[in-house]
This record gives sequence, C-alpha cells and structure tokens, in this order.
Amino acid sequence: MFAMRAGAIIIGVATSLATPGAANAEGVRNVLELFTSQGCSSCPPADRILGELARDPSTLALSFPVDYWDYIGWKDTLATPTYTARQKAYASASGKGQVYTPQLIVNGLADVVGSDLGAIEQAERTTVKQSGVLSVPLSVVEQGGKINISVGAANAASPRTAGVYLLAFASSRTVVVQRGENAGSTLTYANVVRAMTKIGDWNGVPVNLEADLAQARLDGADSYAVIVQAGARAQPSAILAAARGP
Repeated sequence: MFAMRAGAIIIGVATSLATPGAANAEGVRNVLELFTSQGCSSCPPADRILGELARDPSTLALSFPVDYWDYIGWKDTLATPTYTARQKAYASASGKGQVYTPQLIVNGLADVVGSDLGAIEQAERTTVKQSGVLSVPLSVVEQGGKINISVGAANAASPRTAGVYLLAFASSRTVVVQRGENAGSTLTYANVVRAMTKIGDWNGVPVNLEADLAQARLDGADSYAVIVQAGARAQPSAILAAARGP
C-alpha cells in the first residue's frame, strides 16, 4: 500500500573482559526499520523478508507497526502513533515528505520498499560508506537488573550530536487478521518494537549511561537493542552505533 502524504566496525561489541556474571550485547553492522501494517495487503512479503534478515545476528532488523491504515477496516493490534510519528520524522528529515507501507529505512538514512530485497542490500552497501554510519564504539553490558551503556568517542567523520535509545522488542508476534485487506490471514512479525526510550545524549566524547532492565521488558518485549542516532526525534539521521541485547 503506497503513497500516503505526511506533513569502526567495532560497533556495539562489548569487551570480553566484562565483570563475571555480566552478559554482553552483540554488535551489528546494519540497522533495518520496517514500517508495516496489518491492514496493508502489500506488507506480508516485506514482513517475511524482514523475518529472514532478522536471523542474521549482524543485522538489527526491527518492525515498527503503524496505525494510519486502521480506518480501512482493521485496527492493527501492534501499532502505536509513536511509530507513525517516527516514520513521518524520517520523511521530514529526508525532505521527501511521504510515508508508505511497507517502507524500510536502512541505517537511518535510505528508504526502500520493504519487499525489495535487492534494494535493501544495495542500501546497506551504500549507507555504511556514509560519514559516521556505525562508526562509534558502543558497549552494552547487562548485570544485576541494569543495562550499562558506554558510548565511545567520535571519529573525524562522525556527527557530534546524537541520542542514545533503548528499544524493547518482541522477537515474534503472530496475529490472525479478521477484517480489511488481509482478512483471513495469519501473519507473523519479527522483532516488533514495543517501546523506544531515550536514555541520554552523546556529544562526541565518551559517556556512560544506565537503564533499568525493566525498560527492556515493556509491553511483553523479550529482547532489546541500543542505538546511537544522530539528530533529534523529529529529525532522525544516521545510526552511529547499534548493539543487540544479550
């Protein structure tokens, strides 16, 4: 369903010398954000592709269900206005001013149709070459009910202003759609984001932050990731670092 107008590869790798009993996050090389809807007949192929990509531990592939197709007959059971706002923010930041489903954002910079695997792979190759993308050291260590986040120093090419976010997600959700364009379909979604919490800011110099593990378990989430993203919430830009929780 298309076209709705809307106004150091050391990334994420926690040191192996962590405190005994600590669990370390896994670093990732690409971050994929799929904006999808249960009410969109074009989305299931993209959802399946994201599910396949999510199996690669070096890829952080996330589903962001949006709510703007709810009016056509089926209310998306996983969508929130927050994810719609994030997609519209990307549209504003890119200057295109347009959102659609299934839209996939690669590393915070490029948008492609989520069912076009070739375009996704090309965008991965292109965006990782851009200034600052996934270039900032990031360590995420879970211990004693806390998530300890350490963001390293910027390199010469990195932006110097970014937010540090904790994304809680459900590894898999299956939904039986009863009405709308996908009526009668049983759809499975991978890595469905249930909460996105800003933990702090980063200005190019090393910073240590902390979050409660409970924040990674909101709304039935069973896993989490940490990203460092240039720009503000209203103008998101390059993903500078990312790590998947243990």
